[in-house]
Amino acid sequence: MPGDHLLAIDHGTQSARALVFDPRGNLIAKSRVPIEPYTSDAPGLAEQNPQVFWEALSQACRALWTMPGVSKDAIAGVALTTQRSTLINVDKHGAPLRPAIVWLDQRRTEGLRPVGGAWGTLFRLAGMSGTVAYLQAEAEANWLHTHQPEIWRQTHKFLFLSGYLTYLLTGKFVDSVGCQVGYIPFDYKAQTWSKRRDWKWQAVPMDPSILPDLVSPAKVLGEITAAASKATGIPRGLPLVAAAADKACEVIGAGCVDPHIGCLSYGTTATINTTHRKYIEIIPLIPPYPSAVPGAYSLELQIYRGYWMVSWFKQEFGLREQRLADERGLEPEALFDELVRAVPPGSQGLLLQPYWSPGLKHPGPEARGAITGITRGTTQARGAIIGFGDVHTRAHIYRAILEGLAYALREGAERTSKRSGVPITELRVAGGGSQSDAAMQLTADIFGLPTSRPHVYEASGLGAAMDAAVGLGLHPDFEAAVREMTHLGPTFEPDPRAHAVYDGLYRQVYLKMYAQLRPLYETIRRVT
Repeated sequence: MPGDHLLAIDHGTQSARALVFDPRGNLIAKSRVPIEPYTSDAPGLAEQNPQVFWEALSQACRALWTMPGVSKDAIAGVALTTQRSTLINVDKHGAPLRPAIVWLDQRRTEGLRPVGGAWGTLFRLAGMSGTVAYLQAEAEANWLHTHQPEIWRQTHKFLFLSGYLTYLLTGKFVDSVGCQVGYIPFDYKAQTWSKRRDWKWQAVPMDPSILPDLVSPAKVLGEITAAASKATGIPRGLPLVAAAADKACEVIGAGCVDPHIGCLSYGTTATINTTHRKYIEIIPLIPPYPSAVPGAYSLELQIYRGYWMVSWFKQEFGLREQRLADERGLEPEALFDELVRAVPPGSQGLLLQPYWSPGLKHPGPEARGAITGITRGTTQARGAIIGFGDVHTRAHIYRAILEGLAYALREGAERTSKRSGVPITELRVAGGGSQSDAAMQLTADIFGLPTSRPHVYEASGLGAAMDAAVGLGLHPDFEAAVREMTHLGPTFEPDPRAHAVYDGLYRQVYLKMYAQLRPLYETIRRVT
């Protein structure tokens, strides 16, 4: 008879991790295998050999079984969470037909036939035709259909990475409802494939049979096959329980299942999420994503490549700290925290607008969109730093980056609260940036709210394990799972004096930056 430990597989952008948790949420063992995020043979393309994902998963799992205190007999079940929106075409045998298109890919397909009929008329009257055209241009399926029609004709199933790995583990073309985040004909309100008359089938045309069957989080997807067991070492016949995409799992792994708790993710993409049982569009026509809790919704606003900016700073300007850390045997983050503390709150008037990624549209009050946070117009937001003076140094720029990201997420939190009618009263912060005490403190100060870390860094893996725990009956419901498996780490209380400085800069400067700079962005785009 199996035990009560849970194997969570978390396949992110930069690594695959195999994690063993007990029913109390304690991390028993962890194995991590790094991967190259993507390869690119042309500007804007991001692809990866799908076998890279499977080999990393298998290697991470096999490494677990060699660790002291880890027993296969103790594992009750398995759950899988992955990066979102990475897509793979496979034939009827599950073999990939081409490299995976990774979520960082920026290919577009312009000039597609617009949505017609009654839907087309409705979008024209609402002034949303440009938004739908943007969605069509962004959809990977439309690019494949246009530029690689032979591949598209051979495609038996069009799968997210979660669905592809689920097939390799169970032999079934099935995926979790909680993993459906992307440009596909998915009904985010009903949390199932769209009905045949839905406009999405015109915008992203495909045969419905090309899509996998869907299973709600905490339900069983299938059992580990003999072939998967041989590759991974996971015992044959163990149930694979549906979880959700990595962000959704991170939210519940941080204990954020009540709508008044905001979950910030300081990862490659910085996000703010709240969990609601009611369908709410923070920005009209932008749907909430499926939660890792069955039937619930994860309201999300994101800053694309948010904490990528921190990595960029460290690479371009942080060589001194990297070298000192090596000399002293320290983690570089400790020295970067010293940089932050060397500068007062507000960075002596240096403010950063963190929209530095190509194609990003401003998600502020005037934004409108469908599926992603895009505006009606063609203006692309850009990054900006204003307020330079002779007192400013590298340290000011670094602190301004962290503050700019927190300002943007505060703006997202306020939009969420306004639309939902539920004030956010406390915060959890997950992701790599959460390990910085300085970043945690300035986040608390900017929001004016108590801000806590989860008790484990591997919050997305823990969230997947929670889905498995509820699905296997180790906990009766998600409220019990949160109570038993999530715990607060260090909590940072806001400093009233720092909050007063930040509040003034946020309301009187930051919130006005985009409107003031937008004409210049338009000119830059026109000239260049």
